[in-house]
Amino acid sequence: MGQPYFLYGCFLRIFWKPSIYAGSQKFKKMFCEDLTQSDDLGRVVVPKEIRRTLRLREGTPLEIFTDREGEIILKKYSPMAELGVFAKQYAEALSQTTGLSVYITDRDQIIAVAGGRKDMLQKPISKQLEQMILNRESGTAVKEDKKFAPISADDQEEYTAQVVNIILSEGDAIGSVVLLSKEARPKIGETEQKLAATAASFLGRQMES
Repeated sequence: MGQPYFLYGCFLRIFWKPSIYAGSQKFKKMFCEDLTQSDDLGRVVVPKEIRRTLRLREGTPLEIFTDREGEIILKKYSPMAELGVFAKQYAEALSQTTGLSVYITDRDQIIAVAGGRKDMLQKPISKQLEQMILNRESGTAVKEDKKFAPISADDQEEYTAQVVNIILSEGDAIGSVVLLSKEARPKIGETEQKLAATAASFLGRQMES
């Protein structure tokens, strides 16, 4: 590694994409004056505020890239990203079958949308949904229930009921399949629950193959 190097003024590019996340300019103002120095083993400490904002936990895998300008780019690794196109096709088929909005997520963001807002793609999921994934809490709920989890903090759609099924792969909770209804009297029952469970199970197996 040679001499220690500094990362300066690159946190916005490394950690935020203005087209995806709101508030990136504020984030830049807060952190671009910070200096992070690597040690003789090449290790770099990610500031605590960035770790908390991006939900980086101990052991979170990161991908490392360099560009032609010599900048180092860190990207949070998501195994579900490998299923992007396939997840989109499955979500579309499921939405057509049920007439519901379908969202497929990993543990951090929405990776496929059908029958819902397309601009929600790659939006971070809500804290409530993230907690459901971590706790492996599949189930159904109507909007009035305390366990009803918004798909994202940015979601302004008036959904009235949902089915959430957690995607498991090799024993790990890696994402979720969410079916949402806007009907005043939503008809989400056993059939929708089974379809969501089947989708989650199938996607989990795809990750293992």
